[in-house]
Amino acid sequence: MEESKDVPKDFIKLKSEKLSVDEVSELVVSPCCGAVSLFIGTTRNNFEGKKVIHLEYEAYTSMAETEIKKICSDVRQKWPSVKHIAVHHRLGVVPITEASVIIAVSSPHRAESLEAVTYCINTLKASVPIWKKEIYEDEYSWKENKECFWANSEK
Repeated sequence: MEESKDVPKDFIKLKSEKLSVDEVSELVVSPCCGAVSLFIGTTRNNFEGKKVIHLEYEAYTSMAETEIKKICSDVRQKWPSVKHIAVHHRLGVVPITEASVIIAVSSPHRAESLEAVTYCINTLKASVPIWKKEIYEDEYSWKENKECFWANSEK
């Protein structure tokens, strides 16, 4: 692939099917980049001593996609060398050990891609309208992210 044809791209997807680390990482590979950094958020089997059965995610899809596009734009302002960005988030039921979110960023060097991935996940949790419901053995709980700006504004 010629570098001139390898224009920066953002790959954003919200879907109910299982997420693929291979698919997401392959989206951001570039011949001019020596780094691909990934964040994979998975469902764990416990929370504060309770046994988690699975998670369920809901989203205001069009707004969530718009907010993720803003995050990608912010990344490009802060780290101009970033080439490609992929943000895939699962909706619906996510079983234990499966990925809820996968973020991948490519850049010529590792520092920018690592910093950009950290920024992406932290900002996503703080500003994107995706809600998580934890299902336990005998109850459930809607969880707000401690980073979420609208949750903190009421306190």
